[in-house]
Amino acid sequence: MTQKTVLNQTHRDAGAKMVDFGGWDMPIHYGSQIEEHHAVRNDAGMFDVSHMTVIDVHGDQARDFLRLLVANSVDKLAVPGKALYSCMLNEAGGIIDDLIVYYLGDTFYRVVVNASTRDKDVAWMQKVAGDFAVRLEERSDLAMVAVQGPNARSKVMSLLSAEAAVAADALGKFVACDADGYFIARTGYTGEDGFEIIVPEAKAIDFWQRLTAAGVRPCGLGARDTLRLEAGMALYGQDMDETVSPYEAGLAWTVALDADRNFIGRIALEKQKAEGNARQMIGLVMDEKGVLRHGQAVFTASGQGEILSGTFSPTLSKAIALARVPAGDNGAVEVDIRGKRHPVRVVKYPFVRNGKPQDGI
Repeated sequence: MTQKTVLNQTHRDAGAKMVDFGGWDMPIHYGSQIEEHHAVRNDAGMFDVSHMTVIDVHGDQARDFLRLLVANSVDKLAVPGKALYSCMLNEAGGIIDDLIVYYLGDTFYRVVVNASTRDKDVAWMQKVAGDFAVRLEERSDLAMVAVQGPNARSKVMSLLSAEAAVAADALGKFVACDADGYFIARTGYTGEDGFEIIVPEAKAIDFWQRLTAAGVRPCGLGARDTLRLEAGMALYGQDMDETVSPYEAGLAWTVALDADRNFIGRIALEKQKAEGNARQMIGLVMDEKGVLRHGQAVFTASGQGEILSGTFSPTLSKAIALARVPAGDNGAVEVDIRGKRHPVRVVKYPFVRNGKPQDGI
């Protein structure tokens, strides 16, 4: 059965084209995916991300539980509101999901996981939690709105009380606070500044409408995908899954091999790191006409790989992609498009930062 967020009818009333996304009825665009993309790069756009799963972790052993559960180190979290991006792994080092952990107190953490992985994530967390004095609370009473773009923060703050606006304005990146009954986090999935805001479901429609009145443009999943790919951000289920380790997903920076900490999947990751043969994720740009798409074969000096996420970049006006290829020297790289090989350039991603192309792209 298809699930709906509390904002579903609001999207339909606004003329959104709706599609199935991981079992959720979600807007793909409101008329023009390209215009929505540019609105986020140049002004402010918002996304309904209420299909994401919020799980609150309570208990005296909350930190110990999370030290085992995720590959990054929650010991880095010392200030209330501070957030950590990490992966939750299986014993083979494969990624069960990527997620964000918020530290709200010594016995209280908030975890936000993906929509399409909700059931397996909750089941895995409950299994691991069985050995700890913790309680997991899935917050189905909450909705979430991401407001992104160079003017996103100022437009959100214009809707808050003076005290709450000061608190939100003071947030550093990857830090959250409670303000006016909202959980406001300076995080995002577009490469632009902004907030991801968790609100009580009862307040979600009014909040969305107030943002619209403030000049924030509603955006769908189509723009969210081109924005996140330009920002070099991986998508679970396309760029990574349970057969892929963080080292193979360009997420080595999220692995903390603390000397005094064991975590699920650590042994497998240490073995892969020692062997030095992990597949690598690379950024590709196609200067000639054509579109790079998921599943296309990629040929390098070290062997064959494939396109993971590929799209036509509205900001760059050319095709870009993330690809997974064998370890080793890439050499001249080509992509097979309908049986013909085309040259592509290997570049460092993100492709776009703060609305502008990166050097060399």
